[in-house]
Amino acid sequence: MGTLRRIERCREPRSEVDIALMVWGVDTEGERFLQEARARDISLSGALLTGLDAELRSGDVIGILYAGKKACFRVVWVRYDGGGDKMQAAVHRLAADACPWQDLLSEEPGVSPPPISAQAP
Repeated sequence: MGTLRRIERCREPRSEVDIALMVWGVDTEGERFLQEARARDISLSGALLTGLDAELRSGDVIGILYAGKKACFRVVWVRYDGGGDKMQAAVHRLAADACPWQDLLSEEPGVSPPPISAQAP
């Protein structure tokens, strides 16, 4: 039983960022919450949230507001951060909602934006 390996489950590229956003939902005590948090390791379908005060569990659905855009996400896993006083949560976007930080993903260095097609008048 020597080395413990991390299993990589993401199937799409991630961008390492540190963005502020608002998170809301219902915690494990059944209380509504609204708080600011940070997102890292974002992709079109998910993110790693940090700085959460609310106690969440896998399967919970939360809302995220970033840059005026809202989306619902399902909590995949939660754990305490390095300090042990705040929560981290991996979240996956529900398919019906658009990705609120899609603009950030299209601005990756070295990636050209898609060509703009001409429209007929």
